[in-house]
Amino acid sequence: MRKVALANMRLGDLSVGFVHSIAAAIEQHGYNVADLFERFELNPERLAQPHTRLSIPRYMRLGHAAIQLTGNPALGLAIGQQLLLSHLGLAGVTAAQAPTVRAAARCISRFELLYAQNYRGASQFQEDHQGAWFSFYSIAPYNAYNCFVVESVLLGWISQLSQVCQREIEIELLQIEFPEPSYAAAFANYLQCPIEFNAKHNRIRLSQNSLALSNPEHCPSTWYALLQLCEEQLALKTRTYSLIEQVSQLIAPLLKNGEPSIEQIAQKLHMPTWTLRRKLAEHGTQFRQLVNQTRFDLASSYIRDTDLTFGEISWLLGFSSPEAFQRAFKRWAQQTPGEFRRAVLQR
Repeated sequence: MRKVALANMRLGDLSVGFVHSIAAAIEQHGYNVADLFERFELNPERLAQPHTRLSIPRYMRLGHAAIQLTGNPALGLAIGQQLLLSHLGLAGVTAAQAPTVRAAARCISRFELLYAQNYRGASQFQEDHQGAWFSFYSIAPYNAYNCFVVESVLLGWISQLSQVCQREIEIELLQIEFPEPSYAAAFANYLQCPIEFNAKHNRIRLSQNSLALSNPEHCPSTWYALLQLCEEQLALKTRTYSLIEQVSQLIAPLLKNGEPSIEQIAQKLHMPTWTLRRKLAEHGTQFRQLVNQTRFDLASSYIRDTDLTFGEISWLLGFSSPEAFQRAFKRWAQQTPGEFRRAVLQR
């Protein structure tokens, strides 16, 4: 397979600040986090370094280990409740100065790239006349390693937005994609709202009254200064992306629904299809080649960094069948997915 100029694609990462909420939840259960953090090489020096990130697979393994340590399968709910705005770094500190819950939610969503990135998608804050949906992207298929992620994110948003207005906010509905778990009754200890499992989305519903709640500690000059810093950091982070990297990042979350078209990607880049095709040619590549390269890079990451079955990886990458995925991977890598995984485990 002819390689194009793609950055080393990873499944995603997030600020190391997120581990503080895991530590707080563990300690809340009466356990010491020292041994667990040592196993994951999370010493105080690393936790104190600015801009330190933790890979998504490593974070999921850390959360799973924390659940095993405490014996609480619903630990994700406690982790979310312990999530502070400061754990989001500059974006969280900025949201803490927002004038209202609405402005804080917009801030958390808009500047997500400053504290977390996942090739599966991005969070969305969508408003309408009755209120707003705050949505977390799908990370299906669900298993013992990632259900807690959805729970901690949704509960974390509720906790963080409550920190802004310094009171509990009303949630009209919480929706979760995965089926009702055995510990579903534990949700009542953290939420007083209807909960829908097996939903089409992972999201919370906020009313106009909740969105309008004000921040008693809002300082306009500080708020606008922090907003400016966030915009500058976001621009700095995204302007370094080449066109090929931008296209690959847009392809990745669409793969689950099948192979995306060049028309879809051109629309997201706000350029005519023929212009995108020409620009890719100027970079020495074609759209189909980028789709295959993105699939190969993601497949390699899934096989290397997760315990997903090849059938699940096939589904995530939009193949018609596990057999089609295995044939494609062998064509790209000159070895089967099984051989690739065994070689990685032997290193």
